[in-house]
Amino acid sequence: MQQPLRQEDTASWIIQVWTAFIISMSAMSISIFNMPNNRPMDDWMKWQLTTTFLFAISSTFTLSKTIRDNHEATRLNARIDEARVEKILSEHHPLN
Repeated sequence: MQQPLRQEDTASWIIQVWTAFIISMSAMSISIFNMPNNRPMDDWMKWQLTTTFLFAISSTFTLSKTIRDNHEATRLNARIDEARVEKILSEHHPLN
């Protein structure tokens, strides 16, 4: 019987995704914390805030997709194993 192909993310990919998420949230927090209170923002501050915002959005999407893919792969394997057990049980006749 052929084993189904399970697509798993590598450990290095998962570490990279979580690291990018943490860095992006940290950069966004630092940017917001360092915003000037009593004077208007310079152009470079606006661009830096925009860049960290876009980085945070993209890393959030990547993290959520990675978590979802790993969850779906686990669910698929569980369903395949359950179907195998059901097939074995249906072929087994205790009275024969």
